[in-house]
Amino acid sequence: MPAISPEAVTDLLASVSYSTEKIYQGPDCDKQPDEPTEPTDLPPPLPPGPPSVFPDCPRECYCPPDFPSALYCDSRNLRKVPVIPSRIHYLYLQNNFITELPVESFKNATGLRWINLDNNRIRKVDQRVLEKLPSLVFLYMEKNQLEEVPAALPRNLEQLRLSQNQISRIPPGVFSKLENLLLLDLQHNKLSDGVFKPDTFQGLKNLMQLNLAHNTLRKMPPKVPSAIHQLYLDSNRIEAIPSGYFKGFPNLAFIRLNYNQLSDRGLPKNSFNISNLLVLHLSHNRISSVPAISSRLEHLYLNNNSIEKINGTQICPNNIVAFHDFSSDLEHVPHLRYLRLDGNYLKPPIPLDLMMCFRLLQSVVI
Repeated sequence: MPAISPEAVTDLLASVSYSTEKIYQGPDCDKQPDEPTEPTDLPPPLPPGPPSVFPDCPRECYCPPDFPSALYCDSRNLRKVPVIPSRIHYLYLQNNFITELPVESFKNATGLRWINLDNNRIRKVDQRVLEKLPSLVFLYMEKNQLEEVPAALPRNLEQLRLSQNQISRIPPGVFSKLENLLLLDLQHNKLSDGVFKPDTFQGLKNLMQLNLAHNTLRKMPPKVPSAIHQLYLDSNRIEAIPSGYFKGFPNLAFIRLNYNQLSDRGLPKNSFNISNLLVLHLSHNRISSVPAISSRLEHLYLNNNSIEKINGTQICPNNIVAFHDFSSDLEHVPHLRYLRLDGNYLKPPIPLDLMMCFRLLQSVVI
């Protein structure tokens, strides 16, 4: 390898910022705030509002004159879904005390495209209530008391948000007709390994984002849809990644596995050497060696693990010797720009061989 002048080394190290201070993102930044305690006696429903320009507008809701397809019934202390006019496409029912969705809930509003039922007390959803909404694209039911994924979901659904419920069951075939679903959010539930069968996600041909964070998984879920772009598995109990697990995901660009129980023993060689991966989160695990990565990876989070040393030559996706000087072949050098290593057993300065490999690094936190 050609000799490198001291001036060149100085210029390289000066071009990268690094910090030994802990990054502050607020207390328990990866944790959700505690749920507020609700009173035992429910507050009374709010009094009816002023008459609307629309004769069919429910008195307990608001129908904006400049948005005739929307109905705002949020934060009204409602116990049940009011009668929804047929002209409504966008329905806001969040922050109420609704406990169930009987079959007649939306019988007049079959053109609904958007329903927000976040932060209610829904335990029961009639199996026929949602299948009668063929135009429904967005369904929000976060912060309720559901124990299973609702059945007979509309086939045109694109986003299904069910986080912060009590879901421990996924009925067989519940996703089988949802070819248009792009986002499935099941974080903060009670999902265990036994819930996921080889055909659980069958039918989700276009799913781009899957969020299973904050559950009780010990294993990686089987047969995740191959079209996935973003996979969230933070705050589970996952101990190992099966060999070749990520090879079937040609579009996978974002992985979060923070707060698990991963160790070197559970990470086969090249587990994360995925050609299209751009962002990889592995913080708060038990990893003692930097895993092999792809040359296209841009952000790597390894903070709060058990790493004691780094060998830049070993982890470099390309051969360091192949780089003749610091200015040539930049289009072929690894793309890594941000690296977090704080909370390990490392001390500055940054190893020179690491800098020689990852020449596009802009920030390193040790």
